[in-house]
Amino acid sequence: MQQPAPNPNGIGQPIRRFEDARLLRGQGRYTDDLRAPDAAHAVFLRSPHAHARITAIDVTPALSLPGVIAVLTGQDAVADGIGTLPCAVPRQRPDGSPMPRPPYRPLAVGAAKHVGDPIALIVAETKQQARDAAEAVLVEWEVLPAVTSATVALAEGAAPVWPDLAPDNICFGFAQGDAAAVGAAFARAAHRVTLDFRISRVSANPMEPRAAIAEWDEAEGRWTLRNGTQGPHNLRDTLAPVLGAGSSALRVVAPDMGGAFGLRSHPTQEQAALLWAAKRLNRPLRWVADRSEALQSDAHARDNDSTVELALDAEGNFLALRIRTVANLGAYLALLTPHSSTNNLGGLAGVYRTPAIHAEVLGAFTNTQPTAPYRGAGRPEATYAIERVIDMAALHLGMDRAALRWKNLIQPTELPFRTGLVFTYDSGDFPRGMAMALEAADVAGFPARRAEAASRGMKLGLGIANAIEISAGPAKTPGEEGVEIRFGSDGHCTLLLGGHSHGQGHETAFRQMAATMLGLDPLKVRVAYGDTDALPHGRGTFGSRSIIAGGTAMTVASRRIIDRGRHIAGLMLEAAGADIDFADGRFTVAGTDRAVTIEQVARAAHVPGGLPQGEEKGFHATAIVAPQDATFPNGCHLCEAEVDPETGAVAITRYTVVDDVGTVVNPLLLKGQIQGGVAQGLGQALMEEAVFDAETGQLLAASFMDYAMPRAVDMPFVAVQSNPQPTPMNPLGAKGAGEAGTVGALPAIISAICDAIGVAHIDMPATPERVWKAMQSTLPSV
Repeated sequence: MQQPAPNPNGIGQPIRRFEDARLLRGQGRYTDDLRAPDAAHAVFLRSPHAHARITAIDVTPALSLPGVIAVLTGQDAVADGIGTLPCAVPRQRPDGSPMPRPPYRPLAVGAAKHVGDPIALIVAETKQQARDAAEAVLVEWEVLPAVTSATVALAEGAAPVWPDLAPDNICFGFAQGDAAAVGAAFARAAHRVTLDFRISRVSANPMEPRAAIAEWDEAEGRWTLRNGTQGPHNLRDTLAPVLGAGSSALRVVAPDMGGAFGLRSHPTQEQAALLWAAKRLNRPLRWVADRSEALQSDAHARDNDSTVELALDAEGNFLALRIRTVANLGAYLALLTPHSSTNNLGGLAGVYRTPAIHAEVLGAFTNTQPTAPYRGAGRPEATYAIERVIDMAALHLGMDRAALRWKNLIQPTELPFRTGLVFTYDSGDFPRGMAMALEAADVAGFPARRAEAASRGMKLGLGIANAIEISAGPAKTPGEEGVEIRFGSDGHCTLLLGGHSHGQGHETAFRQMAATMLGLDPLKVRVAYGDTDALPHGRGTFGSRSIIAGGTAMTVASRRIIDRGRHIAGLMLEAAGADIDFADGRFTVAGTDRAVTIEQVARAAHVPGGLPQGEEKGFHATAIVAPQDATFPNGCHLCEAEVDPETGAVAITRYTVVDDVGTVVNPLLLKGQIQGGVAQGLGQALMEEAVFDAETGQLLAASFMDYAMPRAVDMPFVAVQSNPQPTPMNPLGAKGAGEAGTVGALPAIISAICDAIGVAHIDMPATPERVWKAMQSTLPSV
């Protein structure tokens, strides 16, 4: 029987993004574009010291300046009963006691714990007046010793960040896996390989800095916060208690957003302070960070020092993996600060049959900003550990790097496969994906390209990495998502999403789902999100979950719409609802040509007299559901890096990715997500790093003059192919794609550079200076 042609607007089609026309024409609406009548301007006075006691604050000179409305301090917030920001990831110290939770206040009280810690909020009629007033606030400081490195913080005699809570600077100790089995495997191993490595500290740096507009409605007794956030409902529910209110007292509206990457996944000091001040002053307030302020106050990410060990038998089979990590948490615990270093350790298994894995993580306080999830949130770090130590093992054994990986890959016939740490992979074909990548990257032609580079005096290297990550997890406890399908009296449809789109392409992908599931014309579908008053519940957009969790909710809501539509169509066609079939947007009496469209059903459900007396009006359905379980997108990355031996400069000349993200909703969106992820991985691998002065704790990369960001000239063309292996864990068979590019990019790029210059390992970022020095250490002595 011939299969019907796929819907040209539906799932699987490479449709261009609907939202791009609006955004490219300058019609995007970002936080600073929104109007707030009679809004005053807010500026935060921030600590210039990494660690200092506040002995006195005199706000009188500032209050006397023109246009100044108020200067508020942490003591004022405490007096008004404003609470502290929460941490949602509980951990224990090595002795089993609960981890200390330092008071993370909207404005610091008593002492500042990092450069950029806010200590006062200045409100004025104009932004410049507020800035001038901030300079007039007199603060007396007692400067204290500071520590910015996690490893240094844990050394004996290090200056304590919180002397009364954690004099040893240890926040938590976390272990996962079978330590005894790993120890036994190492004892019998024929080969043991060890690698010390660092995952550098980075800043998310979205194009749009953080901004907010806070309003208090005295008549309703309710706040409205307008700002970029990945999860409006989560922000509402975690921020309202800080204000001493229930979640219904706070409406969160998230407009267009110029990037998020995990940075906008948690409540912040500024949000809480602005809401408090807006009520206290009964005046709308607006705040926009400048770039240097953002670099000194945004949550940073990564920043781990690790030792990883791999045990192999005489034939090169993996026996066990062991890793010990020291994680820099910063001075405070934000909502998800412990998450990245502990919650995605299962990725250490990679796509390999390693029987036993054990991981230990020690979280340390330092005088730096708190760390938070950043694209991948622990997944890139785990993949980097396993893939880099495999390269070291290949070098140790004298084996080809691809051959060693091939030997240890999980085979399709072994799925579902319970790994040596936490995860059980439900689906995939890892050998096929790796074979596709080796062919697509023309690895067979690499020797010729290397010879050509050598003829120009350049060194060319090839890097390889297999990546896998958990998506829409953690496993066994996937988060629910909300979707409402709401038809109007004109037959057009509005999709209300609990997630938020800030580059992912939701306005296109969910229209494609509506086309496939309901037979709707995409031009008659509106996609809305980002307002907690519009949809009662949602989780948000993070962890590559939107298509999985949101798609599951969309599927369930569509089924409910169809069931409701069958009933209404039966009334319209004088047939029993059970005798009504639905396909391609039409309700048909089975075995006849009598039919009505879904748009006609929608109109009948709204217009007077459209339905018999006593029948419920309206045509809408809501679903707040979770997929069956987490999924595991995976892929293989091949990178070629060319190094100039005279300068150490690195150019990425070729990059190939073959990814399995299950069902592909839109190939163009998928490629964009993968390419964007690779760009962020490239930035960290080659140039990005938040560097602090070891003595003073000053951030030495507080502007884009010092914090290097990748530009178009740094990026190669990233060739992307798909190896789709649909998962049974959700109705779409999708696995998630948002973080996949970054997960594989870090190890693939560093692998290529090491291969080019002939060293076993080089830490990120592989700057020209670092690469040049590594080459000098490998040169033969004269």
